[in-house]
Amino acid sequence: MAGNNKRAIIVGIPGVGKTTVIARAAEMLSQKRKTTLVTYGTLMFEEAQKMGVKSRDEMRKLPVSEQRRLQETAARRIADMKDDIVIVDTHLFISTGEGYYPGLPMRLLTIMNPTNLIMVAADPQEIVDRRRNDSTRVRDEASVEAIRNDLDFSKMMLASCSVLTGAPFALVLNDNGKADDAAAGIAKVLGEGK
Repeated sequence: MAGNNKRAIIVGIPGVGKTTVIARAAEMLSQKRKTTLVTYGTLMFEEAQKMGVKSRDEMRKLPVSEQRRLQETAARRIADMKDDIVIVDTHLFISTGEGYYPGLPMRLLTIMNPTNLIMVAADPQEIVDRRRNDSTRVRDEASVEAIRNDLDFSKMMLASCSVLTGAPFALVLNDNGKADDAAAGIAKVLGEGK
């Protein structure tokens, strides 16, 4: 990336308000610098559609080798983006029957070469309540303790990503009713806030 350009990977567990906070942060950042917000899964799906895949559910059923190819293609597209600030909205991990599957394995981090890693977090009880009250999504029911474990595990994984890439990592809290404050926190981390 040229000089002062940023490529920030932003993660957060379901119900933390990541997508809302990232969208607001991108709006704030775009007032001063050319900013692109990209959703990693959307890029993967766009590539899968070229193969005739019709839905995200169908994409998830592809062989692992195809999913990895789609991941790498999406990572290369992100690496080629030249805007002042590129924000990547993605998942740090996917909880599966076999355990946690990393959303950012080393091969993808190497391709994307992020300048910043940011995790959006919130109080575990607030996350439980948000999940319960979100009628637009179908989410697994989780206890406060399970949410706390996912948040702790996320911090450990993001710290590992930081060690692997040399990119600093930051934690931004999204308290209830304070998404704009969280977005401003992201802007500040990326050098464009107060």
